Amino acid sequence: MDEQALLGLNPNADADFRQRALAYFEQLKISQDAWQVCAEALAQSIYSDDHIKFFCFQVLEHQIKFKYSELTEVQQQLIRETLITWLQAQMLNPQPEKTFIRNKAAQVFALLFVTEYLTKWPKFFFDILSVVDLNPRGVDMYLRILMAVDAELVDRDVVHTSEEARRNTLLKDTMREQCIPSLVESWYQILQNYQYNNSELTCQCLEVVGAYVSWIDLSLIANERFINMLLGHMSVEVLREEACDCLFEIVNKGMDPIDKTKLVESLCQVLQSAGLFSIDQEDDVDFLARFSKLVNGMGQALIASWTKLIKNGDMKSAQDTLQAIEAKVSLMLQLLIHEDDDISSNIIGFCYDYLHILKQLSALSDQQKANVEAIMLAVMKKLTYDEEYNFENEGEDEAMFVEYRKQLKLLLDRLAQVSPELLLASVRRVFNTTLQNWQTTRFMEVEVAIRLLYMLAEALPVSHGAHFSGDVTKATALQDMMRTLVTSGVSAYQHTSVTLEFFETVVRYEKFFAVEPQHIPTVLMAFLDHRGLRHTSPKVRSRTAYLFSRFVKSLNKQMNPFIEDVLNRIQDLLELSPPENGYQALLSSDDQLFIYETAGVLIVNSEYSAERKQALMRNLLTPLMEKFKVLLEKLMMAQDEDRQMALADCLNHAVGFASRTSKAFSNKQTVKQCGCSEVYLDCLQTFLPALSCPLQKEVLRSGVRTFLHRMIICLEEEVLPFIPSASEHMLKDCEAKDLQEFIPLINQITAKFKTQVSPFLQQMFMPLLHAIFEVLLLPAEENDQSAALEKQMLRRSYFAFLQTVTGSGMSEVIANQGAENVERVLFTVIQGAVDYPDPIAQKTCFIILSKLVELWGGKDGPVGFADFVYKHIVPACFLAPLKQTFDLADAQTVLALSECAVTLKTIHLKREFCQALQQPDAKVFKNYLKVFFQRAKP
Repeated sequence: MDEQALLGLNPNADADFRQRALAYFEQLKISQDAWQVCAEALAQSIYSDDHIKFFCFQVLEHQIKFKYSELTEVQQQLIRETLITWLQAQMLNPQPEKTFIRNKAAQVFALLFVTEYLTKWPKFFFDILSVVDLNPRGVDMYLRILMAVDAELVDRDVVHTSEEARRNTLLKDTMREQCIPSLVESWYQILQNYQYNNSELTCQCLEVVGAYVSWIDLSLIANERFINMLLGHMSVEVLREEACDCLFEIVNKGMDPIDKTKLVESLCQVLQSAGLFSIDQEDDVDFLARFSKLVNGMGQALIASWTKLIKNGDMKSAQDTLQAIEAKVSLMLQLLIHEDDDISSNIIGFCYDYLHILKQLSALSDQQKANVEAIMLAVMKKLTYDEEYNFENEGEDEAMFVEYRKQLKLLLDRLAQVSPELLLASVRRVFNTTLQNWQTTRFMEVEVAIRLLYMLAEALPVSHGAHFSGDVTKATALQDMMRTLVTSGVSAYQHTSVTLEFFETVVRYEKFFAVEPQHIPTVLMAFLDHRGLRHTSPKVRSRTAYLFSRFVKSLNKQMNPFIEDVLNRIQDLLELSPPENGYQALLSSDDQLFIYETAGVLIVNSEYSAERKQALMRNLLTPLMEKFKVLLEKLMMAQDEDRQMALADCLNHAVGFASRTSKAFSNKQTVKQCGCSEVYLDCLQTFLPALSCPLQKEVLRSGVRTFLHRMIICLEEEVLPFIPSASEHMLKDCEAKDLQEFIPLINQITAKFKTQVSPFLQQMFMPLLHAIFEVLLLPAEENDQSAALEKQMLRRSYFAFLQTVTGSGMSEVIANQGAENVERVLFTVIQGAVDYPDPIAQKTCFIILSKLVELWGGKDGPVGFADFVYKHIVPACFLAPLKQTFDLADAQTVLALSECAVTLKTIHLKREFCQALQQPDAKVFKNYLKVFFQRAKP
């Protein structure tokens, strides 16, 4: 071996050595006999360096995985012997191999098993067992090999081909017939031999039993001697977690429902008599988490049995199983209420399924009602934050609690389905008790009380949020709670979680304010002062900005009395934050977008006259325009790039804010009807000069382009005079991304205004195409994936543009570009349909071609188009699907093929050739064919 290259295998080696080692590995993989050198090195223990040993196993692994069939019988025998020799050496070595080497060796054994067991090595396991016997190091390797074999055969995370899946099924069937009973016996012997003196091997063996039990005959494991031994392990501290997992896998195994009930019940009796059901006396949370998972598995197994028995009509057995389920509920509740969330989380599945059973019963017994109430109280308690929760810097623990809360919410929803009255009464009791004394109550209890009210909205669903009509009891209860929420003063509670929950709940139940509008000013003040938009926490301010926007939108006309007051109060929040050092605005620019939108909604939805609306909108937007002009001048003079970027961002925000105000308009309240056209046209005139700024083009163009998109919708024809000069600026010095983003703007104009913009389109058609072709023809490095992707996206945008033009009935825009240009465009479409392996673009190209055939395919079509159809379009319809890259298993490609079919069908309907071909008189067709070819020749 290349000793120098091997030095690079050490993780501490420098980059050059590591690179050389990688190259050497690739070289050995290709080599015909390099694996033999590695096999010899392993069999004879030539190297002591762990990384070289691992490397040798990797070379062998590659040989078995990819080149095994190329080896002779003798060579294959050599690999078998090498592995057995290496295994024998493990029991004699003074020190065991490192774990990562043993795991890699086990993987290589498993690969060889998969390859040879059915044909050349049926005694695979017996050979290994005869070598290892009960030697602890040998047993360790044997168990690792078993886990590696299981991973190869049944690992659900590995995607297998159908051929591999068939092979794996055959391997498992053969193992069940030939060796599984012997393997099970070996596990029993290992457990018996090592359970008191080698916990590591015992746990490994229990893991193997748990893995294999899912696909072997359960009676081999679920019998008295095995189960008694496992239950014995449940009392041994170092073994019980693994024993728990093993019992869980046994319980999880599919079997006859009556047998399953008997198995679970017998397990429960023994566990209970061993004192394992006394949760309060156990302080090992890691074990309890596993135990909770086991109880969850037993509970869900019994519920699955009950469901099958009910389906089969065996009511007597179903009743017995239901009693067995009910008997586990008190244990389930102890685990659900446990202070450790992992333990509680592991039992939620059983709890959820139990409630599902109760939902199906016609009437609940007193005990079942008590169980429901106990689950409800447990959920309410467990929803509560603990003292350690870090609200300002949420990390992994906090994220896990948020996920856990989502699980509890599902339980609450299920409780609502079982007993909505009980849930409503329980929440009402907790809510009222807590809010009566909120000033002296801990934050987490106040937060959860409001949170429960919030969660009722989804737990007791109604259409369109109509919680305050219909069912009188429910409507009254919710109305009372909402009244208490907004009048209690709890919005002033000094904790971010309570503040946020208050605002979230107010917005969720916005229909309450239609019933009791007198509370609107109170809530508006909470939004606008130090409790909301001016809170000390940026997180609260940010979320409140969004919620305030939603609140105002939902109240609509009820906001009329407060419009001018609110606009005055938010004035300082609308200020464009200058990019000057040290200035810290209350809201981020993203948050300000919501405030601008809110201001727009207040103005547009008001009952003011058009003149008053225009004045208010001008007051809102004029400061932006003035600031924009000043900042643009500063940008033109700025030298420092960081300063340029800061100014460009600020300019972009100004455009974005103006754009966001326009979201308030609708079909019922258009810009024109509100008298605001002039203000937005002024904005356009203010913003468009930014397109000719040579600095920070990408940022500025992006903002102005977005504004133009909005104005095309809002101002309609009034925007048209601005489009030509804007387009001209945007086409200057542009890159692939600029064009990609510019084309949708042109598509929007084309689709909306159609023939109105025909002169403009005819004028800018070729300049746009030249810009596109110029970018597409730019040379790029062969391996530059991002450049290739950008070109692909630009190509798609180009074809989408042609599709919009042809689909909007404006094919004359193309036809009027001169014969040479028309031909060039048509050839790019043919090229897109055939040459580029991009089914999305191909589909678009065929849509364009079929549309052009439909429009130009008759006698009045452009000169030469008939020839083009037969010389290029028809062949394209056959050449494209015949390409190797045209993958008919791909959904997008199938769509491209269907458009290809439409193109052929359109040609058939349109062209005289096809009509002539259908002539019954052969002589007529012969005469036509002669004329056709005379015309077709150049």
